[in-house]
Amino acid sequence: MKKIYLSFSLIVPLFLAAQKNVDLDRFHFTAQYRSLPSLRLDTTYRTYNVEVGGSQLMESALSKISPEKSVLLEGWRKLESTGHITVRVTIEDILPVSVSVKERVENKKNANGQVIGTRTLYHEEVVYTFAARAGIADYKGAHIMDIELDDRSYKKVHSGPEFALKGMAEGYFLLNAVTITSDLYRSCVNSSMHYLSEQLNDNFGFSEVSVKDMMWIIGNRKHPEYAAHRQAFQQFNEAIFSMTASSPLDDTREKMKPVIAYFESIKKNYPSTSKHDRKIRYASYYNLAVIYYYLDDPQRMMAEAKGLELNDFDAKDAKGFEQSAIRLKNLFQQTNIYTRHFEIDPSAFKGPYEEGTVLATQRE
Repeated sequence: MKKIYLSFSLIVPLFLAAQKNVDLDRFHFTAQYRSLPSLRLDTTYRTYNVEVGGSQLMESALSKISPEKSVLLEGWRKLESTGHITVRVTIEDILPVSVSVKERVENKKNANGQVIGTRTLYHEEVVYTFAARAGIADYKGAHIMDIELDDRSYKKVHSGPEFALKGMAEGYFLLNAVTITSDLYRSCVNSSMHYLSEQLNDNFGFSEVSVKDMMWIIGNRKHPEYAAHRQAFQQFNEAIFSMTASSPLDDTREKMKPVIAYFESIKKNYPSTSKHDRKIRYASYYNLAVIYYYLDDPQRMMAEAKGLELNDFDAKDAKGFEQSAIRLKNLFQQTNIYTRHFEIDPSAFKGPYEEGTVLATQRE
């Protein structure tokens, strides 16, 4: 009987310690949604075309690249001409600034790593500039915006192969000028078109976006909420995994209900001002703010951010959530689209002079 009493006397303090302490671990997940345009346009505008022009000197090289084909605006239908918006790209020539020979001294070592000599290698270095820009207007002629794709204030450097003889390095660019210039031109144009696509999608696109994020989940096994916390995250993860940019949120919201109910119950079951209770409530406020963000509910996210601030445990996180909620709310109001989860079929969109123009606005 005495041994049983001693064992129990050891267990009780450990159990009470687990009640007083809570360790939180980061549990990561991946979510998907559709980006919404940051600039407001007529909601019927959903077709575009791209026109690219350059100098006569590089006309042949430009025709081989066909850069207009690589400019993509997600969620829009691309036309050969006369879309709702036209992207006009002007590409300038590559201009050399300077050509010089650089040298590099290389140490020769023996099997023991000792330096036994040196050799000098030479390569030619070409400094050059490039410029490109794009102008965007609608089919009515109204100017929308300009995008600087590259400018001559940024000096680019091309390094040739190394040679043991300085004379061979000095003649490399002269002997291969046409090939080198064409390669550099192609690289500059492709880079500019990639940047143009990024800017177009940021401002007007409906891209599918995958992001990594996290929640706070109890890590110490002896805590009474350990198993329930992990089960809640498992349910959340299953719901978020099935969520896509092209599917409405109805099913996801339904799957999230028990997760939300559990984290809400934590707030009520641990109401004291002790560090333990404030810390476990912190996880609930934080996790609920995350959930509401991906459920496209900035109002409830804002409420959790306020609760996180009043909870007074790592309250600095509240500011970030509040700003995210405001940005999401403003984005919805600006675009008049109140969800980031809807299907898009660009093939159904019609140009301004095609019959049966399809309205593209999505609402919940």
